[in-house]
Amino acid sequence: MFPMRFQPFIFAFIMSGFMAFLMSGILTFINLGWFDAFISAWLKAYLYAHACAFPLVFIFAPLSRKITAKLVKADTSVV
Repeated sequence: MFPMRFQPFIFAFIMSGFMAFLMSGILTFINLGWFDAFISAWLKAYLYAHACAFPLVFIFAPLSRKITAKLVKADTSVV
């Protein structure tokens, strides 16, 4: 197990991995259709996509939090 201080990095790695995997598969299919080497092409695209997505999560996460905070009304009720 990893110490708690690594949680943001592990979360970013896993989340970017899921997103890159799914999006690369969808876009590979849309652009090339199904063909004999589809899985190989998808996995190659995934490796490039994840290599890009992981650092981009750290760049865009703070901006996403700020935009979300502006769009979501704070709950002022006391439970």
